[in-house]
Amino acid sequence: MRENLHPIYRDVVFKDLQSGFSFLTRSTIQTKETIKWEDGKEYPLAKVEISSKSHPFYTGQDRRVDTTGRVEKFMNKYKNIKK
Repeated sequence: MRENLHPIYRDVVFKDLQSGFSFLTRSTIQTKETIKWEDGKEYPLAKVEISSKSHPFYTGQDRRVDTTGRVEKFMNKYKNIKK
């Protein structure tokens, strides 16, 4: 097999910037920053904007748009237009 064909698969800490939640997993992502983890070892740090701890779907804070009356409003607006 050819050498240097596959990216390096290693332990990486992902940190959610919104909630401050961090988790250790394995990834091929390349990062410049490192962080000291709970086990005392230093790992590459990948900062993410959103994770399961801050995503509205997983936190139960999902916003629903009220669509009641939109169809009726549309129909009333265009009911007098002749074809």
